[in-house]
Amino acid sequence: MEEEAAQTVTPFRARHDLQTGGQAIRMTGLDEDVALPDRLKTGLAELDRALGGGIVAGSATLMAGDPGIGKSTLLLQAAARLAMAGQAVAYISGEESADQVRLRAKRLGLDKAPVQLASANSVRDILTTLGQGRPPALLIVDSVQTMHSDTMEGAPGTVGQVRASAQELIRFAKASGCALMLVGHVTKDGSIAGPRVLEHMVDTVLSFEGERTHLYRVLRAIKNRFGGTDEIGVFAMEESGLSEVANPSALFLTHRDEAVAGAVVFPSLEGTRPVLVEVQALVVRLASGATPRRAVVGWDSGRLAMILAVLESRCGLSFSTCEVYLNVAGGYRLTDPAADLAVAAALVSALSERPVPVDAVIFGEVALSGEIRPVSHPAIRLKEAEKLGFTRAHVPPSVKAGKGIRLSSHARLAGLVDELLARE
Repeated sequence: MEEEAAQTVTPFRARHDLQTGGQAIRMTGLDEDVALPDRLKTGLAELDRALGGGIVAGSATLMAGDPGIGKSTLLLQAAARLAMAGQAVAYISGEESADQVRLRAKRLGLDKAPVQLASANSVRDILTTLGQGRPPALLIVDSVQTMHSDTMEGAPGTVGQVRASAQELIRFAKASGCALMLVGHVTKDGSIAGPRVLEHMVDTVLSFEGERTHLYRVLRAIKNRFGGTDEIGVFAMEESGLSEVANPSALFLTHRDEAVAGAVVFPSLEGTRPVLVEVQALVVRLASGATPRRAVVGWDSGRLAMILAVLESRCGLSFSTCEVYLNVAGGYRLTDPAADLAVAAALVSALSERPVPVDAVIFGEVALSGEIRPVSHPAIRLKEAEKLGFTRAHVPPSVKAGKGIRLSSHARLAGLVDELLARE
């Protein structure tokens, strides 16, 4: 038997020992039955698609995009449709006066919708007002960077204020079952302004993309706790507001009667939605001694350099004395690795001035060895191409033949090059 002295407990240690003094929490198992969350249909099918089927009650959604892209217009249209369907909707604007919002609603033909409207910046005033009665089904705050919480010092838009304001609003949404939609600003490089923790606090992050000079807008889900990510909704900006584009493939394709050298149609995949886009390439031969230029719009410039290196090393084509320009039609931005083969075909077509047939689509990932690797969901891509009248496709060797489309499989990039150049 050995005697041990009892541990000395100081007031500081007793106050900072977190192993006692709290309330025991209830632990549950993964096998317990959980009901699917209720969703509100906004009446905009493209918005519901990006959200995974609608707005989840009690959820917090952050929508970010460039100034003037149409964030407020889209949310005002969604709010008006929900209100006209009998749901209680509150729209809080921190950037515009109530009269400015009414003028926009009148221009969009939504001034008769029973949306509760207010212009405020104080989070305390907003939550006090909403707590006096039954909470709305949807609360829109435009924007979170203009909100101010008096629980801490700082001007609206600072890191601390954005975090504190968003936290109070999200706490209200979770406690009351009210769906919350926050509008967020972006920085000049396209990332969401404010603390990074803001994206972790919300359930869904939507990015509203597109150029103000172009007709279309793409709503992309980059985080969704209640659905899949990388789903997109496509809208077109018109005088009467944002209209839905049910068939986005027709928006990104150039209507041409005859084949053009350097133009290739690629069936991209955004989430579960196939979108046909046109990849355009232009190759200009330079006099000896000049430094060739490489310009890319809508694709990764580093990946273009890789494809050019594979074409030179594995296929015997020379681009060292040529300027190369690559563009994705319609201002669309490609991130799908299956675009490698379409880009390679466009470059070969532009270099040789041999057009790719207008009824053909091309997709596949190109390895540094020149091998053509399989890609995800080839059947969905081929089905969309067949629906739009394409009759042939150049694909990786693992793709199975479709019903109404003729496939040309290639194990290596050199095989596609030989076919495009009609080499034996």
